[in-house]
Amino acid sequence: MSGQRKLTPRNQPIQQRAMARRSQILTVTADLLEEVGQDDLTTILVAKRVGISVGTLYHYFPNKYAIMHALAEQWLGEMDIALQALESEAIEAYSVKKFVERSVERMLGVYRNQQGLLPLVQAMYGVPELKELDVMHDELIIASMARMFKRMDISSESHELRRLGRTYLELSHALILVVVNQNKPDGIKTLSELKHLSLALLERAKSAF
Repeated sequence: MSGQRKLTPRNQPIQQRAMARRSQILTVTADLLEEVGQDDLTTILVAKRVGISVGTLYHYFPNKYAIMHALAEQWLGEMDIALQALESEAIEAYSVKKFVERSVERMLGVYRNQQGLLPLVQAMYGVPELKELDVMHDELIIASMARMFKRMDISSESHELRRLGRTYLELSHALILVVVNQNKPDGIKTLSELKHLSLALLERAKSAF
């Protein structure tokens, strides 16, 4: 043991600084997405706002899409945490209305916490380098909703559960994006309409089961 070099104490501050810089780059990029959109976002702009050279930025990310990829991964990670938390609740005892309230509010929280969300989501859908994350986002929510719908006796057939999960995803994703980009009074109305539509969807499916 005495002949071994202990690298961790010396390397740890370097690693911490690198992680802090990486986090700063992501935060700045999210802010810039909000300001200029993904088409006008450049690594030069990001580096200037962070206060580093473009060369230094490239040590962390080779291009702007790599930064956006990391941002999207981070957002998916937050969504996964929110869905796992929802699944850990005793949803079997919930009314459909309570489940809709809980699920919509949890998802809304994740959407609201992501700066620059709309251009990021648009990039996930339209940029080839990010397309895989759009697919992962959809599958994450569909699979989670299907599991919860089964627990609530909304259906027992796998194909129908996934179909409902897909419908629930498309409905909530589209309208939550609207909510987070609206003024407060309009956002409150749209959120209420989303919950009403989601409730109608699940109650109809449950009654048919």
